[in-house]
Amino acid sequence: MLEHLNRGWRVIATAIAFSVFGLGGLLLRLVAVPLLGGCRWWSREQRARIARRGVHLSFRAFIELMRVLGILTYEVHGRQRLDRQGLLILANHPTLLDVVFLISLVPNADCVVKGSLARNPFTRGALRLTDYICNDSGAGLVEDCIASLQRGNNLIIFPEGTRTPVDGPMKLQRGAANIAVRGPNDITPVQIRCEPRSLTKGLPWWRVPPRPMHFTVAVQPDLAVRAFLEAAGGEAIAARELTTYLHDYFSKDVSIHARA
Repeated sequence: MLEHLNRGWRVIATAIAFSVFGLGGLLLRLVAVPLLGGCRWWSREQRARIARRGVHLSFRAFIELMRVLGILTYEVHGRQRLDRQGLLILANHPTLLDVVFLISLVPNADCVVKGSLARNPFTRGALRLTDYICNDSGAGLVEDCIASLQRGNNLIIFPEGTRTPVDGPMKLQRGAANIAVRGPNDITPVQIRCEPRSLTKGLPWWRVPPRPMHFTVAVQPDLAVRAFLEAAGGEAIAARELTTYLHDYFSKDVSIHARA
């Protein structure tokens, strides 16, 4: 009986949390976008930093709200590795909350967003302020990502491009490896685990698991890209071999305690 009540509450709590998330996005569009967009004495980069800081704090508050409501618990290992600039952060993508967790941990995070969000009237204003990179920029996408890293931004990318299916294998795209080898930029890998699995591809939000989700976010030591370039003798081969390596790397179970 208590288990059914708890599960029923978590369905309601999840609906509350996502409603708050949606209202927060609407508030951002109606208040923050006009305020920041109207400050012409600030440069585009300054406005982007302020907007990203706002998103960072909002996502931190959202994660805490979900914890207080009893929807999830979490632990973060190796957090200090994110206290640097110019990081290329690559992570696996098991759930809908992965980007929220990572941006909540990185104050000045840049990321690649879907072109449909950049054109959506409810999200395009906020995305324009944050200056996130649009994934439909074609051949210039890799160059845009490298330029962001060179400006000292921390760039978050999910090499899969979408959430990992519950009943399917992980499939990595080669874009993230191309950014790493053409930079060149070492990789800060983040392994994310959610037990029991929920909010993943193919599962509706209201299909809550039998107990609260527990997230483990493990920020691992950097992966040096130079070794792949030297061994391959060229960027194209290095990107292919790095993609294979990353597939094997992220397919492994998350290390509960990231090495110091």
